[in-house]
Amino acid sequence: MGPMTEPAPIREHALSNLRYIREAMERASSFTSIPGWGGVAVGVTAIAAAVLAHRFGISRTWMLIWLGEAVLAAAIAGVTMVRKAALSHVSFKGAPARRFFISYFAPIVAGAVLTIFLARHGFLTALPAAWLLLYGASFVSSGAYSIPVVPVMGVCFMLLGIAACFVPFVVANALLGVGFGGLHLIFGWVIATRYGG
Repeated sequence: MGPMTEPAPIREHALSNLRYIREAMERASSFTSIPGWGGVAVGVTAIAAAVLAHRFGISRTWMLIWLGEAVLAAAIAGVTMVRKAALSHVSFKGAPARRFFISYFAPIVAGAVLTIFLARHGFLTALPAAWLLLYGASFVSSGAYSIPVVPVMGVCFMLLGIAACFVPFVVANALLGVGFGGLHLIFGWVIATRYGG
């Protein structure tokens, strides 16, 4: 009979159990720093962009107005998200935030590349549908790691994107206003009032 091995100290067991519990809680938790009031502000600027872009019809200027709106919206969302995270002591380094951002940015990057491709080949009429569909997809996928209202908003964007595939360009531009303007206003207000700002 071989020599008996010493049991692991109870401290090691406790640390191992605590590590497992912490990792399990991190996997189960969600990223909650979606800025509701930031969404409302984005909605206002997007409605202004839709009205302004409508005046130029299908043109390079139309596209540049919407791309400028995208940059402005990203800045508003970024600042308000950082502020909300700081107020609620949510870390951007934790697993929930990492999973949220990876899921969110994959469709956004695809949308940016597709925008370049379509613009270079003169397919501006395809941009409203592409933008709405991929932006919606970003919220459907990232919503799995966030608050329940986020994927619902994503589905609404995707439905508008599907509609934009089958309507004249002037209507598609209006759908951009309905989506990036109206949906941000509605869901931003819901998030702000129900999920802490």
